[in-house]
Amino acid sequence: MGARARTAGCYGLTGAINALWGATLPATDARLELGAGRLGALLMALAVGALVAMPIAGRVADRWTARRLLSWSLPASAAAPVLVAAAPSAAILMVAVVVLGMLSGALNVALSVQAVAVERSTDRPVMATMHGTWTLGAVLGGALVTTTLHLGLTVQPLQVLGATTLLTTALLLTRTTTPDPTHKSTNENRAEAPQPTAAQAGGAQLGGGRRGGVVVALGVMGAAAFLTEGAATDWAGVHATRVLGATPAVGSLVYTFFFVAMTVVRFVGDPVRARLGPGRTIRIAGGTATAGYALVLLAGVTPTQPVGTAIAGWVLAGAGMAMVWPVVVSALGSSGASARRLSTVTTISYGGGLVGPAVIGAVAGQAGLPTALLIPAVLGVLVAAAAPAVLNRFLASGEADQEPGKTYPRSIR
Repeated sequence: MGARARTAGCYGLTGAINALWGATLPATDARLELGAGRLGALLMALAVGALVAMPIAGRVADRWTARRLLSWSLPASAAAPVLVAAAPSAAILMVAVVVLGMLSGALNVALSVQAVAVERSTDRPVMATMHGTWTLGAVLGGALVTTTLHLGLTVQPLQVLGATTLLTTALLLTRTTTPDPTHKSTNENRAEAPQPTAAQAGGAQLGGGRRGGVVVALGVMGAAAFLTEGAATDWAGVHATRVLGATPAVGSLVYTFFFVAMTVVRFVGDPVRARLGPGRTIRIAGGTATAGYALVLLAGVTPTQPVGTAIAGWVLAGAGMAMVWPVVVSALGSSGASARRLSTVTTISYGGGLVGPAVIGAVAGQAGLPTALLIPAVLGVLVAAAAPAVLNRFLASGEADQEPGKTYPRSIR
């Protein structure tokens, strides 16, 4: 199995791990009688664990290589749902969730750095496909969890069985990522070689010099994409039911349409980005997402088919923002950025996805949900208008992060 296929498999497995946690959360809630307040605290603990671990994982990947970080963080994350299953109380569950969040944060950084290495070694875009595989793994994993619970298996045996299956798969995947000196193609050798450390890449310091502000700006671009995804996950169905008067069954379709659109675009996005260039791709992506949110906001005043208008809007929003994060990660990779710098952008981006939906909820409580949805709409405009310039500036200032002896593109279209 080639490096690209193995990395894609790791992404898909990570999506399934996420589904085993998220799709069983209602059943865990019922088992331990958590309630809304404790559930909110659990989700915050998960976020805090991930955000704490990401910068540390970037330093580890620089010193220890992403492949080695992936070789333990993927199996450990796959086994972590056992801790959730074994928790006898809400207090112990909180500890288990913090551990799960930290492992998830480390795993996300390891995956991003490994995917960057694969993309650089093959000289063609693969990032969107990798993230599409993650989404597909999450969708299929969620469907399997739902079906198994519907057939009568209780949540704790399901979590243990699922974790055992995922752990076995993770060990097989990470075992095959170990270099085999006797069976390697040239591209695989390059993809699996240790990534350059920060010192080898020119001694660039995290957030230092003229690139620090641009790195933060890239993180904001990623945060816009993750906030849009979080808005769809948490608020698209609520908007359809509470604002537009749809039934709960129809409201759930909004979520489904959004993620189907995102998955499809990610699987076709790499050749599109190769043809258009990342700058034009991200400009179109931001414009598409903005048009989608315009439809969502107009749905509330549309005299006919308001729900259909909103669904069309969420489809456009998902299709648009699907490419933003893959383009941002690829820009970091093409500039030769260190794992530490990549982890900084990842932390900012994931932070936006974790905090953003809560901010939307707070604004919705004061000014109404349609007004709150102006936040991701404005971010879509920001991405379309500013992201190409930010990417150009980042790549143009990339001398300090480049791997010695290798040429990287200086600008984008």
